[in-house]
Amino acid sequence: MLTAKAKDVQPSAQQALAASPVYALRDLQVEQQGGTLLISGEVSSFYHKQLAQEVVLHAAEGVEVVNSIHVR
Repeated sequence: MLTAKAKDVQPSAQQALAASPVYALRDLQVEQQGGTLLISGEVSSFYHKQLAQEVVLHAAEGVEVVNSIHVR
């Protein structure tokens, strides 16, 4: 079931952001919402927004990811 898979990979996705060498990604949050993972928080560039999405997609292979990061 997709929901169980999202729940299983959420900690890995959060840890991947927290361990990123890009400091801007470390304060972002990953939450499970149904069968998807939601990335939220603020970054200073669209590059960092995209980078965060790629980090989470890599950690959460096969799970839908919604990028709600705000660029300030």
